[in-house]
Amino acid sequence: MMRRLGMTAVASLAFVAALLVAPMMSAQGLDPATLLKPPTDSWPSYAGDYTQRRYSTLKQINQGNIKNLALQWIDTLPVTAAQANGPDAPPTIIGGVAEKTVPVAPPHVGGVILEVNGILYVSAPDNAWAVDARDGTVLWHYFWKTRGGTHIGNRGMAMYKDWLYFETPDDYLVSLDAKTGKERWHKEISDFNQEYFSTPAPIVVGDHLLVGTGDDLDSPGFLQSFDPVTGDLQWKYYTVPMQKGDPGLDSWKSLDAARHGGAQVWIPGSYDPETHLYIFPTGNPTPAYTNSTRGPGDNLYTCSIIALNVDTGKMAWYYQTSPHDTHDWDSTQAPVLVDGAFKGKPRKMVLQAARNGYFFVVDRVTGEHLLTSKFSNAANWAKGIDETGRPVRDPAKDMSPAGTLISPDNGGATNWPPPSYSPDTGLFYLPSREVYAMYYQTETDERRVAGLGGKEEDPVGNLGGAITAIDYKTGKIAWQYRFPSGGAGISGLLTTAGGLLFGSDSAGNFVAYDPAKGMPIWHARIGGVSNAPETYLLDGRQYVLVAAGTSLVAFALNP
Repeated sequence: MMRRLGMTAVASLAFVAALLVAPMMSAQGLDPATLLKPPTDSWPSYAGDYTQRRYSTLKQINQGNIKNLALQWIDTLPVTAAQANGPDAPPTIIGGVAEKTVPVAPPHVGGVILEVNGILYVSAPDNAWAVDARDGTVLWHYFWKTRGGTHIGNRGMAMYKDWLYFETPDDYLVSLDAKTGKERWHKEISDFNQEYFSTPAPIVVGDHLLVGTGDDLDSPGFLQSFDPVTGDLQWKYYTVPMQKGDPGLDSWKSLDAARHGGAQVWIPGSYDPETHLYIFPTGNPTPAYTNSTRGPGDNLYTCSIIALNVDTGKMAWYYQTSPHDTHDWDSTQAPVLVDGAFKGKPRKMVLQAARNGYFFVVDRVTGEHLLTSKFSNAANWAKGIDETGRPVRDPAKDMSPAGTLISPDNGGATNWPPPSYSPDTGLFYLPSREVYAMYYQTETDERRVAGLGGKEEDPVGNLGGAITAIDYKTGKIAWQYRFPSGGAGISGLLTTAGGLLFGSDSAGNFVAYDPAKGMPIWHARIGGVSNAPETYLLDGRQYVLVAAGTSLVAFALNP
């Protein structure tokens, strides 16, 4: 079925019918226990389940019949005032604290789309929608009147029973009734005046709603836990030292430097129910490119993987993947939880491919380092690996007034779009890129540099983008599919038990690859793919869903 914005009389009748059955379909809500299971008939959280493997056990769609995968419906979400108030528009709920709407860039769908009981829950900056997963009919639209702020993106919503949660760019946590889209409450989660802006998808673990936020100036990072029923704050964990005597303070020049040190929480973490640990990555230190105000130490706990007890918010362990970062290469890439053999012994592991071009394997129970390898041959900023597996920064590869040739560029060897891990192949898959840039120091008085300032960056060489497959047992690249045009596919990835790896390419195609060999075996040109694909079973049919801007595109096998 193909749909465009604006309904015919037949579509209007279908819309009314959908509204009548929507409460029945979503009245069951989401059983939080579902989040502990591999995704099958739903996609209930950021990565489908707590492991962030982005692997589905569904195999109705497989290599044998992928040629029959066909478009089922496409729909464009209403985002403008005219669309939201038109005669064919779905019910629109207006929220927000601003007296007037501040003009911002048009939104796009870049994060997860939840699928629960036949309903899709979609978000973009200042917007949320409920959509019938069978045909793309929009059931309701929620619009947040923003105070402004950075509208770089929104990584999705969380769900708990009959309630939805998402963050706004102007730093509010909003809870909606999933059946109607009506607002239950909103809570301010960070100081808008300190230039925080909020993009992550919240994560529900038991009776904890875990919420991150971010800042590109010189403010401390933190993770917060809220009560999903009332929105009351349960605990707040700062990712940099904030008081005298705090662990890690000796890695900073001073307490004041640490308190302004960054380590923002840009993306959701993973959860291990056996250890009760929430494992999440942190961002770069600030100022991002200069040293004097930060001191020569590691600047803990920036560019790290941190494990917290989910009930107390207390740190159990950490592992720093990029000590004393000087290139704005945050480590906010997905920590993927894998159980498997490592050097002949069973291990519970965390796998991460970091923005700095290195791949890490860490024991997720203890934080013990197991393996470090380099997945970007172009990465030239480190002198080697230390005894704990951390890359050793080469000061000669910092920015300079004359200019320094560095790889990766600011975009990193990979970035936040999600990787995937398939237990069928034992391979870890990520979107990767290799770009060189000249980094120029534009302010020699480091006392005058804040946030991301003091640097100019000019790209000078591009080896292109790729999908890279890594054997976690050895750290070696199993295969790499480079995009012929030299560009980079920006979406995340999905693997399935049907022997498929879904992603995108640099030419606007949605693509299925062979996860064992890396060759494309199916594609559909839909324009720029803007989020990571997902899959679910509905009415006995397996769907694969992806977004392109503000359009949702659903595929299934033709009968």
